[in-house]
Amino acid sequence: MNLLIVTDVSIHNVIGGAERVLFEQSTRLAARGHSVHLITRRLPGHQAERETIQGVEEIRCAFGPCGGLRPIAQTWQQARRHLARLHKQLHVDALNIHQPLTAFGLVSQAAALGIPQVYTCHSLSAEEYLSRHNGCGPADRVLRRLHAEGRNLIEARVLRRCSRIIALSRYTQEKLQRVHGIPGDRVEIVPGGVDLARFHPAGDKAIVRNELGIPQDLFVLLTVRNLVPRMGLDRLVLAMQAVAAKIPQTLLVIGGAGPLRDELLDLVNRLGLRDHVRMAGFIPEETLARHYQMADLFVLPTRDLEGFGMVTLEALACGVPVLGTPVGGTQEILAPWDESFLLSNGLPRTLAQGIIECHRRLHACSGQAQAVSRRCREFAEAHYSWDRNVSALESILIGARRHKSRRWAVLRADEVRR
Repeated sequence: MNLLIVTDVSIHNVIGGAERVLFEQSTRLAARGHSVHLITRRLPGHQAERETIQGVEEIRCAFGPCGGLRPIAQTWQQARRHLARLHKQLHVDALNIHQPLTAFGLVSQAAALGIPQVYTCHSLSAEEYLSRHNGCGPADRVLRRLHAEGRNLIEARVLRRCSRIIALSRYTQEKLQRVHGIPGDRVEIVPGGVDLARFHPAGDKAIVRNELGIPQDLFVLLTVRNLVPRMGLDRLVLAMQAVAAKIPQTLLVIGGAGPLRDELLDLVNRLGLRDHVRMAGFIPEETLARHYQMADLFVLPTRDLEGFGMVTLEALACGVPVLGTPVGGTQEILAPWDESFLLSNGLPRTLAQGIIECHRRLHACSGQAQAVSRRCREFAEAHYSWDRNVSALESILIGARRHKSRRWAVLRADEVRR
């Protein structure tokens, strides 16, 4: 198939869950023999307008740094031009949309060209925007709300053009129905996956800790998150007061970058937790698996909008148990694995109690930690792999093309009869 993916992010640099899903799906579809092109916005760090990444041609439309409609209108114009060129050259069989902003400029054109459109919903656009932009003053709040409403309208228009919609979780499916009125039979749940070859338990955890400069005798907690309010990292740092008092040999490693970095550092210092909390900054792809492998427990303190939770799968695949809050897709992963690792809420006191209880359980008897680690890995292998995810996506895209072809054939037959 000749597949076109339209998105607002890039596979050039995997910095979050949306990029991870996009990278794994697009490159694995290309590896299966499909012709895969990707249209996105030109983002900071992009050196060229086009780049081929593991068989996927990423095409970047101009997007200016200033606000207002002019930059996005420029993106839409270029996206339409690229679609027309690709369809003329290749005959695009299906369009897979991952975020709505760039796609808004070409969904009507794709419909006119008879290209079936499938939407992959990671999270709702307006909610994601509000979670990342926290204006303080009244004017900022009004502007944020206007931007959010605009995104909501754009997303609704794009969703209406798509014959099938994919959600990574029931949580996201329910939001689509509640916010956009999308009937359940139009949405197919295809859970995310994990690279089981790359994310696996350490052969020797001591060696990994030496590589990363982590002392051997510590109970190591890890979280890898964008440093934004919805992640609940401030609550986790607050919880570390009680954890450190109960288990002095505990170290929390926070991986990630974002606007709350200085605020979190200040909180760590004010609470006297510099010996118990390490801000590791953004963890590059080449060392990400090693960070999981050195940990005893992964903590996911999310407050809101956990559409799925790729980090949960990556930790489990590395044999690391995950303690998570009952938010979004986290429940759908942890409840079937071990409901006792699912907290009742994300308050600091609850987080602290959960961490202390996990420490007790993992050290209750010899071999207990190893047994839990094996269960983590077995669960990831049994239920979550990118091969399973991409096979489901491939089937949906092929089905959308066939449905469009049958519909087109019926319309042509009607014309002939008339």
